[in-house]
Amino acid sequence: MFIEQPKQRMSGKLSYEKELAFQADRRKATTEFIKITSDLWYDKSIEIVLFKNQVIDRTVSDIIHLHEYAGEFVQKPISIFDSVEILRAINDLKLPPSKLDIGKLTYEYHSDDNNFNNAKAFVVEKLKSAYKSEQVKPKDVVLYGFGRIGRLVARELMSKTGKGTQMRLRAIVVRGTPTALSLEKRASLLRTDSVHGNFMGTVGTDTTKNALLINGTTVHVIYADAPETIDYTQYGIHDALVIDNTGAFRDKTQLARHLKAKGAAKVLLTAPGKEVPNIVHGVNHRNYDPDKTHIFSAASCTTNAITPILKIMEDSLGIKKGHLETIHAYTNDQNLVDNMHGKFRRGRAAGLNMVITETGAGDAVAKALTSLKGKLTSNAIRVPVPNGSLAILNLEVKNKTSVEGINTIVKKYALEGDLVEQIKYSLSKELVSSDIVGTSAPSIYDSKATIVAAGGKNVVLYVWYDNEFGYSHQVIRLAKYIAKVRRYTYY
Repeated sequence: MFIEQPKQRMSGKLSYEKELAFQADRRKATTEFIKITSDLWYDKSIEIVLFKNQVIDRTVSDIIHLHEYAGEFVQKPISIFDSVEILRAINDLKLPPSKLDIGKLTYEYHSDDNNFNNAKAFVVEKLKSAYKSEQVKPKDVVLYGFGRIGRLVARELMSKTGKGTQMRLRAIVVRGTPTALSLEKRASLLRTDSVHGNFMGTVGTDTTKNALLINGTTVHVIYADAPETIDYTQYGIHDALVIDNTGAFRDKTQLARHLKAKGAAKVLLTAPGKEVPNIVHGVNHRNYDPDKTHIFSAASCTTNAITPILKIMEDSLGIKKGHLETIHAYTNDQNLVDNMHGKFRRGRAAGLNMVITETGAGDAVAKALTSLKGKLTSNAIRVPVPNGSLAILNLEVKNKTSVEGINTIVKKYALEGDLVEQIKYSLSKELVSSDIVGTSAPSIYDSKATIVAAGGKNVVLYVWYDNEFGYSHQVIRLAKYIAKVRRYTYY
């Protein structure tokens, strides 16, 4: 692991006092890092990430650890002092709203082919295309349903609202009768989560408006049994993107009912859909023009986890056939204790049993990667953990390879290209399911677990995924594409 240390350590002459002084300087620099990233976000709508890892609302220790991961990832020390220097240069520029990877910029600043004498000149050159990016128009968003995915999407939307230059969460639609008690219960579920912890913000209620006050912003709670009966315009909502996370409407005809609501313009389903485009953002989202397509599906969490890795394997080595086995956290559709269930085995207690069940992930992948149609089989095992899942990809490839060869290919895609948001490359030898909870990438590639059989054409890959958090971020990425509010990015 590359851990930043002062140059004196290399000579062996560093005293304990100088070590303490260095660590104090490093933490002080990290505090400045946090301040600048916050100022950039809240003042200029410029979001900073570190090799795709979020840095907003992180602690000093979090930022230091992220720099250590970055150094190990690129096999070169990534210094917090250098990162701060680059951030200062970014802060001095009048950039449009954007999303910038400070890890990649810092790495490139110290690369062998960098001929710039100072950070500002380097940043000006690297980000010059930002000034050509189109201005985005903010988009109203409605969450239709407020379950596991709905609440995580709400958390992310509200924590990343900033000045509201992209997506604005305006309303949540639920069933039932409006009461002060039900409103407070929904607020409580948003504030606290047994898996993902407390919401990093404030959640209050306004019973006169029948609304949640999230970080001081009004989000209306609308009670309705049918989507077409809602008039969003009476809440000041226009041309809205409706994100349906109920799972109640799955085909084109049912989902089109949302478009009959006054003030609704687009629909995004957070589940596999029938007769509508099933999208894995980063893989096939550009195949559909948001100006011409009005209903989208974000597919499933498993499909979003495995498709980016399968695309890499198909493009790089070619896939003859394969089997996908998902080791999946239990979900709300299973029983807490043994009871009747519409599916075989899912009626047995979810917290006590491993449960074999079916998954449509193999067929769903083919909707995003048509070249894999008919080549993949799939199955699933639900296991007694509340979140954090694992996909095992057993593939026969066309071209001979090795563990090192596969790892090199995946690492390249994780560092640059169209899939940098989708793939996190893990270097840990100790990775377990609880470690990946809270990871925004839908695919976490376990580089230390890869197996290649003798002959080099049968491979087994292990892909972890936070089936709630990672998937919710894919939903948001797709939502931004549909809403046409994607900012300039530098990865």
